[in-house]
Amino acid sequence: MTNTTGYDIADALGLLLRRSTRVHLYAHLTEGLGEAVDELTYPVLSGLARTGPCSAADLGREVGLDRSTVTRRADRLEQAALLERQPDPADGRATLLALTPEGHTTVSATRQRLAASIESSLASWPQDDVRTFARQLSQFVAQGPFAAPTH
Repeated sequence: MTNTTGYDIADALGLLLRRSTRVHLYAHLTEGLGEAVDELTYPVLSGLARTGPCSAADLGREVGLDRSTVTRRADRLEQAALLERQPDPADGRATLLALTPEGHTTVSATRQRLAASIESSLASWPQDDVRTFARQLSQFVAQGPFAAPTH
């Protein structure tokens, strides 16, 4: 593999990871799901679906937002009955954010939209290429520069 390939992949990842790309995608995924669910609150919902109940500070680290931003967005989602605050069993003074059943349903709807959008964009690809791409992308995420440290 040549050095150029690394740069080509880095450029493509840069486009995928930029904020404007994510905001556009989140707006598409959340369209029509209610006033509280939009490109700003989606990362909180999606993050909680990945982590399970956690503090605003921990969720902020997971999704790249500060604790006060997570708290404000969580307030909107709580008012819409998509998440709830629960006592932290490990610290009686703290609370955890957790998805409600309605929150899980909303996340499921966004994930179905995302999967459908991905499948639609790959519809013209040969099926062998799609399977290879999916396998290699999973391998790259698990073993590449984005892999979780194994301390």
